[in-house]
Formats: sequence, structure tokens, C-alpha cells
Amino acid sequence: MKRRQFLAASTLGAASVLATPALAQTSPELKWRLTSSFPSTFDIVQESAKVFASAVAAATDNRFQIAVFASGEIKPGLQALEAVQSGEIEIAHTALNLFATHEPALAFATGVPFGLNARQQAAWWTEGGGRELVDEVLKPFGAVALACGNTGAQMGGWFRREVKAPADFNELKMRIGGLSGRVLEKLGGVPVATPAAEIKSSLESGALDAAQWAGPHDDERLALQKVAPAYYFPGWQQGSNALHILINQAKWAELPASYQAILTAAASLAGTSTQAKYDARNPDSLKKLVVDGAKLKPFGGEIMDAANAAANAVYAEISASDPQFAKILSAYMAFRNDEYLWFQVGEVAYDNYLVRARARG
Repeated sequence: MKRRQFLAASTLGAASVLATPALAQTSPELKWRLTSSFPSTFDIVQESAKVFASAVAAATDNRFQIAVFASGEIKPGLQALEAVQSGEIEIAHTALNLFATHEPALAFATGVPFGLNARQQAAWWTEGGGRELVDEVLKPFGAVALACGNTGAQMGGWFRREVKAPADFNELKMRIGGLSGRVLEKLGGVPVATPAAEIKSSLESGALDAAQWAGPHDDERLALQKVAPAYYFPGWQQGSNALHILINQAKWAELPASYQAILTAAASLAGTSTQAKYDARNPDSLKKLVVDGAKLKPFGGEIMDAANAAANAVYAEISASDPQFAKILSAYMAFRNDEYLWFQVGEVAYDNYLVRARARG
């Protein structure tokens, strides 16, 4: 057995019995297409989609095959939800916050300003009622979502000049979107929609004063340190960047229960590899960025407090006219507050000690 097949079979557990000939003969043969919301430059994320498809094929003895396409190959990334909803494409690999313009509550599936970190996001999804709440939001779109990992915490962005106080955000033009863009507006800034290919030139020309992209591994490919060397942290706009497999509801309902179990387990397998790869590769990328000119800068407490207050104001505004958003916000933030009751005792205290010990050498 090939290594990839072995990993898929061992991780998929009970679902892997479908690879036996007797069961395989009773299982339907399917060929689906998967469109990604991410460009091929996101190598880890693209690999994750391929891990998912390979695991499904291995567990079904190749009776269920999923062809993977990067953003733009068969559909633009931001049209993934529409394509799945219409049934034109059966399945997508995406971040649901990309579609918050359709429904703001979808942002909670991925990550929101001053929200959960990656581990907490996974706990909320599986144990805190998150999946059920998001399923309700997705019903009108005719889609279901399976958790497929997390890229982890985001960086705060690349800035042409230092920001030392909330007032420094006044009229600051920044590439940032979604709920985070609305928070920036509360701080006096101007969110600008800029394609990835144009971020560097826009910073260089002054069309942008700052840009938020992702974390060190993905940021390294854009070489923004050459034109906006101040690299700020933490990424208050998203403590988590959860990814999902999005499936057409009608197509999902047609699947035998065994195939549904395999898809769910394959998404979990792919998600585990995604988080592990980002955690393993971000340190080296961060080192390279610093050597190449990036200047790591922490956001000051005054800025963090102002951004947090602005985020709460945005949440209140949306909740006033969107009962579904208000319902999820209440559950999500209650879960966050309970999580930090434990994290401050166990996780944060432990991490902070090791950070200090590392600094001491």
C-alpha cells in the first residue's frame, strides 16, 4: 500500500472498510469537480485540497474521484459559493468569510476580529454548536460545510510607516476586507479592495498605505517587505482562518451515508495536515522575511483597545438589523469567554513562560 493510501485509510478509520472489494462493488462510481477559492500560490492550501481528494479516492477504491482546480481554472474564487449553490460544481474548498457580503454571519465560520484562535475555533465548530449554527446560515444557499483545517493566526499587515496610536489610522488606505474593513473604517481608515497581484505595486505607488494578506509563509511570496517593511502583529482581524469543504446540499443528500462519512473524515485529515504545515513552515518564513528587511512591530495596547472597541461597535450595528448574526455572535462570544477562562490558566501561562525562557536563552 502506498504511503498516502495508508495514511488515508488509517486516519479515516471505520470509513476505510469501503476499500474492500465486496463493499466497493455496491458503492456508486462518482466523478466530482472541486473549485478552490485560493490561487495556486497558496501551496499548502492547494496541497490540502489534493490530500482531501486523494483520501476520498483511497477509501472508496477509486470509485469516488474528485478533480481539484485552483481559483480561476474553472471558476473565480469568489464565485465558489454561487457555483456550488447552483449545482454547476459539486464541491468547493474555501473560507466562508469570503462570502460575508452575502451573509455576514458566515464570517464566524472562518474567523472574526478579536474572535477565537485556531484551536478554539475547532472546538466551537465540533463541540460548541458552531457547525449547527453555520448549517442554518447555509440552508438558503443550498450548501453544507465540512471543517477542513485552519491556517492559524494572521499577521496584522504590512505598513509603509509606523502606526503608534489610533489616530495614525486616520485616512490610512489599507488592503483589508470584510468585517475587518468595517473595523478599520471605525478607526478612521479606508479599506481598499486590491487583488493579490496588485498589492505590491499599490504599496509602492502610494495607492495603499498598508496591506493585510495572511501569515509569514504566504506573505513571503509577495515580497512586500521591499515596499512596506513594518510588519505588524498580532492580527486582531482574525485569530483564526478556518477552511471548509463546501458541498451542494442536493448532491450531499444523494450520497450514501458511507460516502458522507468518508468526505467528513477526509476533510478532517486534510485539515490536520494544513495546520501542521503552516505551524512548521511559518517560523522559517518569518526568519527569511526579517533577514530580507521586514521590521517586526507589535501593535500597542492603545491601538488594540481601540480596534477591539471598534469591532464591538460593528457587531452591535450588524446585530441590530440581522437576528441571525446576533444569535451566532452571542453564542460565539460566550464560547470565547469560557475558553479563555481555561486558556489563561493552562495554555497562555505555559506559552508565555516558554517565550520568556527562549528570550533568556
